[in-house]
Amino acid sequence: MNAISVFCGANFNGDPALLKAVDDLADVFAEKDISLIFGGGRVGVMGLIADAVLKRGGKAVGVIPQFLMDKEIGHTGLTELIITENMHERKQKMADLSDGVITLPGGFGTLEEFFEVLTWLQLGLHNHPIGLLNIDGFYDSLLEQMDLMVEKKFLKPVNRELVLSHSIPSQLVEQMERFNAKPDQVWFDVRNLT
Repeated sequence: MNAISVFCGANFNGDPALLKAVDDLADVFAEKDISLIFGGGRVGVMGLIADAVLKRGGKAVGVIPQFLMDKEIGHTGLTELIITENMHERKQKMADLSDGVITLPGGFGTLEEFFEVLTWLQLGLHNHPIGLLNIDGFYDSLLEQMDLMVEKKFLKPVNRELVLSHSIPSQLVEQMERFNAKPDQVWFDVRNLT
């Protein structure tokens, strides 16, 4: 894997476990010579991961829409900063540059990005691994919801297995390196449900 997109928040809640995970993930990127692709902001967890990767001599490529640059939150000290016209173009560009995705704790925007690329994987639009860095059980409830979706037959088990998860950055990246996407058709045949 040459480059991984990291989805994360534009806020930082001060959690020392999250800060340690950011540092550990930056160590893994440096050790494996993986470039960071991220949302291009200098604030919140975005800024923390970019600075941590750069501090270790790694490459950090930001992709940010013009309206956020206009608000002066773009990180100008990156290896490369790509400015897009809008959020949709930003997500597509990040996907095009990446060999996988890691999602750190975050809010609505982080989850929206995660679910969009996960849906693309389920539909066969790419075959890159997607992982949740589940720090201190942050994503436990989300993973339980996915299991419920399988139980209620809104999600096939093979597609549930597309979501990788680990609490340790190095272990998550190792899972991603071994990943072999095998999504199934997303539609259930109603005739086979009874």
